[in-house]
Amino acid sequence: MSNLFTTIQQPILLRLERELDPRLGYHNLLHTLDVMKQTEIIAKQEGINDKHDLLLLKTAAAYHDTGFLSVYKGHEEKSCEIATEDLKNVFGENDIKKICGMIRATKIPQSPNTLFEQIICDADLDYLGRDDFEPISRNLYDEFISFKIIPEDVIWDHIQIRFFESHQYFTKTAIEKRNKIKMKHLAILKERCNWKNE
Repeated sequence: MSNLFTTIQQPILLRLERELDPRLGYHNLLHTLDVMKQTEIIAKQEGINDKHDLLLLKTAAAYHDTGFLSVYKGHEEKSCEIATEDLKNVFGENDIKKICGMIRATKIPQSPNTLFEQIICDADLDYLGRDDFEPISRNLYDEFISFKIIPEDVIWDHIQIRFFESHQYFTKTAIEKRNKIKMKHLAILKERCNWKNE
């Protein structure tokens, strides 16, 4: 099974490395590798040990942002198209449906319906509750400016506060492991802005 995953992941990771726009300082190969790693960690802590289930989860993680190869907005749907095309000779229809369900669930605001979808959603935003939040957040800000997702005069901390307050972790693992540090980051952001609840 691990050999099969290597066969699946190598071409797509190579493609991400070679073809992603260099302005993607956040949605890049490093992010995909991080999500793959966190997906596996959370899945195992959530009691998922079946090799085929882990293969589906890791494959979804590998493909979840491949849509950025051609589009920015609506990249999740494009990621599903790429995954479906690449994997049609590897997985059956039902497995591809599960993989696409996981990819679509990562769209903000996240909307997972299954444990698998919850796992990939939590892996995708794992950094919110980690010590490397600040540099990763800066990369996302630079990317948003480059692609004109936000105006240059925007107060980034305000956007982040609103995002933090609307975000939640779904799995027991992520809640226990990341929520405390996430709330610390939120307190720092609010302090920096002298944020008052509206």
